[in-house]
Amino acid sequence: MIQREKQITFEADEASNLPLWVQLRKRIAYLISSGFFKPGDQLPKIRELAADLSINFNTVNKAYLSLQTDGLVKSVRGKGAFVTDLATQQNDEPADEAEALMDECLHACRNLGLSYDETVSRMHVRAARLKMKEAAPARRPDSNVIVLFPEGEGVAAEKGA
Repeated sequence: MIQREKQITFEADEASNLPLWVQLRKRIAYLISSGFFKPGDQLPKIRELAADLSINFNTVNKAYLSLQTDGLVKSVRGKGAFVTDLATQQNDEPADEAEALMDECLHACRNLGLSYDETVSRMHVRAARLKMKEAAPARRPDSNVIVLFPEGEGVAAEKGA
């Protein structure tokens, strides 16, 4: 039996302030979550999709890399990108607990009138601020230099230096 490759339909929203690769990524993520692409299905090859949609190869590649980072697809060298089975991938307790906390946060923000996209954007900013705050103790006074290995810690300490 010959399996025909599923085609991705995509039309860029010129009025959107989202980069083209993000729009494409969102479209493919929707096709995965809606069941159009099922676990194990192969996505179109990057070069073929770029040619079919008349967009730059790097734009499609960036969208695929983002999907891979988020665990929606798995790239197999020389074979292509395949949809992952999120149900079997996320069956450990810490991940389930974290997911429940994220759902609770998303619902609370939604009740405050924020969209999911606005919430994600604000969470990115908040996470960046927390990273900077956590790095502050390792920052040299009156400087932008962050000490990666404070005295007595890190590589030099492990080597006995």
